[in-house]
Amino acid sequence: MTKRAGFVALIGEPNAGKSTLMNRMVGAKVSIVTHKVQTTRARIRGVAMAGETQIVFVDTPGLFQPRRRLDRAMVAAAWGGAADADVVVLLIEAHRGVTEGVERILEGLADVAQGRTVALAINKIDKVETEVLLGLSKDLNDRFAFARTFMISAERGHGVEDLRDWLAGELPEGPWIYPEDQIADLPMRMIAAEMTREKLTLRLHQELPYQLTVETENWEERKDGSARIDQLIYVIRDGHKGIVLGKKGETIKAVSTAARQELEEFLGRKVHLFLQVKVRPNWLDEAERYSEMGLDFKDGTI
Repeated sequence: MTKRAGFVALIGEPNAGKSTLMNRMVGAKVSIVTHKVQTTRARIRGVAMAGETQIVFVDTPGLFQPRRRLDRAMVAAAWGGAADADVVVLLIEAHRGVTEGVERILEGLADVAQGRTVALAINKIDKVETEVLLGLSKDLNDRFAFARTFMISAERGHGVEDLRDWLAGELPEGPWIYPEDQIADLPMRMIAAEMTREKLTLRLHQELPYQLTVETENWEERKDGSARIDQLIYVIRDGHKGIVLGKKGETIKAVSTAARQELEEFLGRKVHLFLQVKVRPNWLDEAERYSEMGLDFKDGTI
């Protein structure tokens, strides 16, 4: 069989299921998945194999109306990921249908569609009746000429294999981009930071998660095969530091335990995780923080 390889960008509104779909395709957790919107900040690449085809998924930040520098950088990263891909897949939530956000994305698709295949994946199909799905599919295909339409449930896996097999046939012939056993091109330091940030996002239900970031400051390989990982959690106010720490340090302990357990499962070895919270009022305006998240600081300017 001929080898094929290429990039597939998953785009859509926040919470459309892009990270869940990529993790399902790759077969491992490489992208942050929470019930909160706007959690994927960087373009995270996950690598899936389908026969002799290597599919490199670019899981982009959700497309939404940007208000702050960080928002603008995230949206620029999302459209940049689509423009760099061989195939673009637009994910729509079946039960939400064509929202204002989806209409804006459809308008933007006209530019990125030049020279690449664009498919539609209607996700969370278990939440609506068949008639609604068919009506939504017709409405969307009347608005944009999608190459194919797929009905899927990323969470349950329904229709995901059909989508993956179709994508494999659409990618160009050529050598694989990554080694066969590699599942992501993010440095482990960044994956580890994303895992901790996910646990913080799940634990904290205020708007605070969008005003914090996590960086892996140090990674030490130990002689016994374990790893010591030191991470910094940056917040913008003293009051936020107290929220992250929690009463008698309960919140940070719970976050540390959950993140450590997931890291150990991911790495297949013992991990010693140490978290420290620092107040950094202007981190949202520091270029270095953006590079740590894989975003372009310049894209956040107006």
